[in-house]
Amino acid sequence: MGRILIAEDEENIREVLLRALQALGHQVVSAADGDAAAELLSGREFDLVITDLRMPGRDGLALLDLVKENTHDTSVMLMTAYGSVENAVAAMKRGADDYLVKPFRLDELEVKVEKIFSERRLNEQNRLLVEQADAAFGRLVGASAAMQGVYRLIEQVALSDATVLITGETGTGKELVAHTLHNLSPQAQGPFITVHCAAYSQNLIESELFGHERGAFTGATAQRKGRLELADHGTLFLDELGEIPLEVQVKLLRFLESRTFERVGGNESLTVKVRVVAATHRDLPQMVGARTFREDLFWRLNVFPIALPPLRERGDDVLALARHFLEKKSQGRTLTLSRFAERLLREYPWPGNVRELQNIIERAVLLSPGDMLRVDAALARPAEETRLGEHNLPRILETVEKRLIREALAQCDGVQAQAAKLLGIQRSTLQYKLQKYDLDAPAGGRG
Repeated sequence: MGRILIAEDEENIREVLLRALQALGHQVVSAADGDAAAELLSGREFDLVITDLRMPGRDGLALLDLVKENTHDTSVMLMTAYGSVENAVAAMKRGADDYLVKPFRLDELEVKVEKIFSERRLNEQNRLLVEQADAAFGRLVGASAAMQGVYRLIEQVALSDATVLITGETGTGKELVAHTLHNLSPQAQGPFITVHCAAYSQNLIESELFGHERGAFTGATAQRKGRLELADHGTLFLDELGEIPLEVQVKLLRFLESRTFERVGGNESLTVKVRVVAATHRDLPQMVGARTFREDLFWRLNVFPIALPPLRERGDDVLALARHFLEKKSQGRTLTLSRFAERLLREYPWPGNVRELQNIIERAVLLSPGDMLRVDAALARPAEETRLGEHNLPRILETVEKRLIREALAQCDGVQAQAAKLLGIQRSTLQYKLQKYDLDAPAGGRG
């Protein structure tokens, strides 16, 4: 259900619309004219605005323009008693999602409102897909024997609907493997929905997975679909599965066994067709022994296990990955790896695996100020201020990064926005690095 604003100058019509939409479960507020509606829009967010075309002061088209100028995710439906093709065409060209011709029946209103919210739900699924587009369109890199085994397992299971459990150390690429499974599966045209299990508390993870009904708990002011429903006819990826609380594990087990579930606070049994892929860096058998993970859930998830090797066991894959990330991050610049850089990359044990390698290559590109400089120049530069020892490449890079941040802030009189621009990073990234390295921002330097 959604949040709806009604703008209508005729009180009787306004009240009928208000009651009818509230009866459908929507949160509805109303305004007697366009100016009052504009005030409400300035202080609150709405999913749908239903506005009369002709009103005192600001009319419906002007209100439509205001909505489209200031929000990117609010639908608009216009009502008109004049019903001309010109009015309808003008409204649709200016971004209206639909229109109603007065007089209209309430069932006609309900159909049009449901159509708009159905389209919004589809857009939400697409938005979730776009959030993960980098991984979805990425590719697995590496020709080592260890990765060849992984590729064979992916090929064997991709075309089935079997549940897959991906294990491996943090940063080994578990989500990328999940995306690859989805892209090769019969569900490829459906949504790929991720739940980062470690990011939610017990109450929130249950609502995130299964959705909730209005009034299910404090703050549940409207019905909300969970990720399971959004993943219908697609793939649900449970990232860091080992973080799910025991109480929620019971409900997840029931879904895997019956493919049915209820929203939090609801009694209606819902069914979806979803392929489940889970991943964890935790030792689930050990957790089963410690009674922190249900044994029956483990066996239900471990139908087809795929274990990803750590980067230190993948030989020269580290160089292939480094060149891959370098190509992605160089933005058209000519940057290459020297033998010295290759040796450093080979010798480092990579406790953070592929993710750590990607971050280091990105930093190395940042530390190369000219288009024609080589990556190894950025990697070797810290040798002047830090003794090059065994396996200390990240420490070397961090030392240089801190120095550059201090220099940029000093050059910009502590103005973070200017310093971030000088460094070629986002201001939020600079603030994160200031906190990470415990660097004091200069007084007055928050601008």
